[in-house]
Amino acid sequence: MTVPDLSYIAAPMVGQSDAPFRMLTRQYGATLAYTQMLDPHKLANDREYLEFHLRDIQACNGTRTVSGSHDADARPVIVQLCGNDPEVIVKAARQVQMHCDGIDLNLGCPQEHAREGHFGGYLLGKKDWPLVQSIVSAMSHSLFVPTSTKIRLCPSSTPTATTATFGRLLEHAGASWVTLHARHVSAKRRRQGAADLGAVRAIKEALNIPVVSNGNVRTFEDVRANLEYTKADGAMVGETLLGNPTLFSGRDVPDPVHISLAYLGICKQLPDIATLKTIQTHVRRFVEFQCSRRPWYPKFRIAINDCHSVDEIEILLCGRVNRWRGKAAKAFSGEEDELEESSDNRENEVIDHTEHAYT
Repeated sequence: MTVPDLSYIAAPMVGQSDAPFRMLTRQYGATLAYTQMLDPHKLANDREYLEFHLRDIQACNGTRTVSGSHDADARPVIVQLCGNDPEVIVKAARQVQMHCDGIDLNLGCPQEHAREGHFGGYLLGKKDWPLVQSIVSAMSHSLFVPTSTKIRLCPSSTPTATTATFGRLLEHAGASWVTLHARHVSAKRRRQGAADLGAVRAIKEALNIPVVSNGNVRTFEDVRANLEYTKADGAMVGETLLGNPTLFSGRDVPDPVHISLAYLGICKQLPDIATLKTIQTHVRRFVEFQCSRRPWYPKFRIAINDCHSVDEIEILLCGRVNRWRGKAAKAFSGEEDELEESSDNRENEVIDHTEHAYT
């Protein structure tokens, strides 16, 4: 099976790994992108859930980029699944494998629902290794796309050595590559402390399959330093990409309005893929990344939540946000005045009570 280019990977992120965002990161240097973690039980039994995520996975096939070029779109893409039942996971994977370039098993999710459902990072203990081995083996022998795993540090008094041993188990079970987010699982603090890049280097030395490093990246220079130190085959980035989706290009951080409009342009190309809530969250993160301390930012938080369409978000960005930033407003139709009046009324009602809530 052909392993995709693992150099620069957009991580799976809950509610934020939609096709338009994956496509945006691909246009700015990401060589691979993951979907968010999907529930195999729902894929197998909930038709609406399956159809929604199939639309997302298939959305960018053959779609032109905003610039008009026929770029690689959002492919290759890896679908990430969770779970603890080999049969259910394989059944779900078979429903999506024709539309993706690999299936990843989530062995790192630290959230409370993962602990309650006994999946994700709560399968890293040695007592569950035989179960994990059976899942990965079933996937690698049943699917015609590569199987990968995303893991965290195993619970142990010697976590680096134990995680390396676990990595060898995954390799022998048929994993085509392993991604290590080198932190311990914690339901309360997902990013407690810095990632242990020494553990990434150790697992890279221990395995014969590719290893991807996840963690400790804020800039493209961090990516380079990470790869140089760990000798990993690639770097996966999540949180920082939400603020700067152009990270892998090595360029300066983009103007937040410009990158927001680029994302919204893709959303218009791919309608009914990302929900309005997802779109609002992405745009808020783009602006927040550089402007969270600006005095007008609380107003922006309120105003974007009051938008009811992509067009209204565009009007907000090109009109009021640019004026707040001291930029010349772009020309829009008279719709702006009506939208602004409505949003101003909302702001006047609540801004005094919420000014200090968004720090």
